[in-house]
Amino acid sequence: MIGIVGGGIAGLAGAYRLQQAGYDVQVFEASSDVGGLARTYPTAGDRIEAFYHHLSKSEQTIVDLAEELGIGDRVEWHVGENAYYVDGAIHPMDTPWEILTFPHWSLYDKFRLGMLTLDIDVRGGVPSFDTYERLSDFEETSVKEFAIEHTTETVYETFFEPLLDAKFGSRKEDVSAAWLLGRIKFRGERDLLNGEVLGYINGGFGVFLDALIDAVGEANITTDARVTELEHDDHVQTMTVETADGTTDYDVDGVVVATMPNVLKALSGYPCEIDFQASVCAVIEMEESLMDTYWLNVADDAPFGALIEHTNFIPTDRYGGDHLLYVASYVQDETEQLWQFDDDALTEHWLSGIESLFPSFDRDVVSNVRIARNPRTAPIYERGYLDMVVPYDLGDDVAEGLYYAGMASNAQYPERSLNGAIEAGYSCADLITEQIDPTSETDVSTPTPQ
Repeated sequence: MIGIVGGGIAGLAGAYRLQQAGYDVQVFEASSDVGGLARTYPTAGDRIEAFYHHLSKSEQTIVDLAEELGIGDRVEWHVGENAYYVDGAIHPMDTPWEILTFPHWSLYDKFRLGMLTLDIDVRGGVPSFDTYERLSDFEETSVKEFAIEHTTETVYETFFEPLLDAKFGSRKEDVSAAWLLGRIKFRGERDLLNGEVLGYINGGFGVFLDALIDAVGEANITTDARVTELEHDDHVQTMTVETADGTTDYDVDGVVVATMPNVLKALSGYPCEIDFQASVCAVIEMEESLMDTYWLNVADDAPFGALIEHTNFIPTDRYGGDHLLYVASYVQDETEQLWQFDDDALTEHWLSGIESLFPSFDRDVVSNVRIARNPRTAPIYERGYLDMVVPYDLGDDVAEGLYYAGMASNAQYPERSLNGAIEAGYSCADLITEQIDPTSETDVSTPTPQ
């Protein structure tokens, strides 16, 4: 038996890959629901993700898996319009001519930023097309230092710094330029006439999650099941699982920890120095649209860094005619007031913020507000991050047969994604197929109750 700790996308993808190779697999999820950050809410139509999701054109692994699961025809691509709120005005930032009309930058500022987004280094006056190929070359460089040198100080102060404030808050000075470069590459597919091309699953990512669960088999997934102990010497031997029915020991040939590194440390002692940030995210259901764009970055003294109007990306008729708006903020320290707010206080805080940006906004159009919180939503991609990444194979560090596919893995660098989660799960599964013979596996049907 191969035991998988964590029923998020990484754990489920790893289970699916292993089953395709002939292994007996059991997934144990500590919470009541699988899917992790991909969980959904019901609406008047399709389900909606509790935390906003879309695909970039670079995310091919998840598209290929959707095809294998029989839902490839549900992957659709739309232009996700972007804009920038600064000094009380919204500036569209999708097409070259919209960027050229942005009033806060000189022509030189726009040229330098444009060259960076095209992966062209124009420092010294001679274009270089390979400067940005290796993200690791910029691991020890801060975003501020990099952005000023490779664009201009004005671009940093009016564009990158507000985005860093929204994303990393008090930790922005720690963030590596490799993260910024990776994000530019990750989100680089554009339609020159319209803007950025992004993907979505017709019916929501819950459709993808359901198909993956069906492929793995509900009989192979146990929720409300917390793995509390992992016995090993030179090789993993037994994992202890607590459920409402009691405690059970399972003999295992391999274990994939597909969750946060604090769980890995608790089970195996393997340390990870990566810091994670929390997030709070609201889905606001409205009778009217708030704005004309999908993604609005906010360079303003507002209680959020971005507003994402999902139904300016996916049509309202899929949600019973409702307009759906995401409001989200990252939290660097759980003592921050934003994290301490209850749902009512947070709703008031954010609706007041929307009113400050949009004076014509009428709260009476809001029919529902749902708030999700996650204490470890994303890593802080600080300088030296690569040295802290947890390897997939922990045979040399802890015990043979132990693998890691959580968010601190290499597949989630330099930006986390559902695609990265699948790649992490696949990587561990592929290592297992190289190292463990499925015909010699321990019989999953004989766990030992305690």
